[in-house]
Amino acid sequence: MVPIPPGTVRLTDRRTERSWTVDVPAFELGAFPVTQEQYNGGDGLPAVEVSWLDAVRFCNTLSERDGLAPAYRLEGGEVEWDRSAPGYRLPGEAEWEHACRAGTEGPRYGDLDEIAWYEGNSGGRLHPPGEKRPNAWGAYDLLGNTWDWCWDLYDPAVYGEYRVLKGGGWADEHWSVRVSVRRRSHPAFRVDDVGFRVARSR
Repeated sequence: MVPIPPGTVRLTDRRTERSWTVDVPAFELGAFPVTQEQYNGGDGLPAVEVSWLDAVRFCNTLSERDGLAPAYRLEGGEVEWDRSAPGYRLPGEAEWEHACRAGTEGPRYGDLDEIAWYEGNSGGRLHPPGEKRPNAWGAYDLLGNTWDWCWDLYDPAVYGEYRVLKGGGWADEHWSVRVSVRRRSHPAFRVDDVGFRVARSR
């Protein structure tokens, strides 16, 4: 986990041409995406084909393993976030974008080929976390390699329970691997370029 200082981030949605500003308190974020080894005893590649609901359940399991009160209450398909709980959780979209920017203002926190695996350099496959340069706050692979699930609903009035994905993946073209890009998917959806990383409130 790396400490993320407080700050303010401006989010944008190209589909609706809407933008909004969010104040982000200090929090902690996983320096790397969760790996298959951590998730299911597999190898050191990022855990993929993990749904949003899978990621939420893993956060609670990890919290219980470390003796922390879980952040989520699950009843059937409903998930409630207990914001006072110290356990692991998914980052909010504003938290993710603030952490990814790490004080920068541009579309990326560095040269794309130096910081991310994407369609132009991935060789059509996943790569182990940490092979590319981190951002200024010590987080790796926020852009490229795998998309990260975020806590937030994408646009409930239009897409219902679909959740936000951020960061771009190994199969995406360069224009998709930018800090501000938002993608959406159903919370039960699983695919080979979507993973997650954990966060904790401070």
